[in-house]
Amino acid sequence: MKKVILIICMFGTIVLSSATNLMSNDKLTVQASHGECDRSNVAASISADINGHNLMVSFSQNIGEVTVEITSLSGTTIYNVLIQTPTEQQFYIPTAGSYVITFTLSNGDEYYGEFVVTD
Repeated sequence: MKKVILIICMFGTIVLSSATNLMSNDKLTVQASHGECDRSNVAASISADINGHNLMVSFSQNIGEVTVEITSLSGTTIYNVLIQTPTEQQFYIPTAGSYVITFTLSNGDEYYGEFVVTD
């Protein structure tokens, strides 16, 4: 059920992203899931940049272990890894298309960003 809600939110966000330019200058904007206010400023410590097929994710603060999941808009999982922060991690996205990256903290809080890979 959670994935269905996430997919519905993703499609809604895609429509809004053209108006809000969720991804500008190859930088992803990381947002709290379900429109929640990020009081801990965790989203500010997560950054992601896409350059061609290479996605670089950086965690500037120690926010503990974070599960990073990258999925296509159809829900196909490309990566699902556990990362200890602070660190940087690079991911290669093999196929052009639209994707969602979800960051899940050890306390269950989720943050996400959307990006497009072009050839």
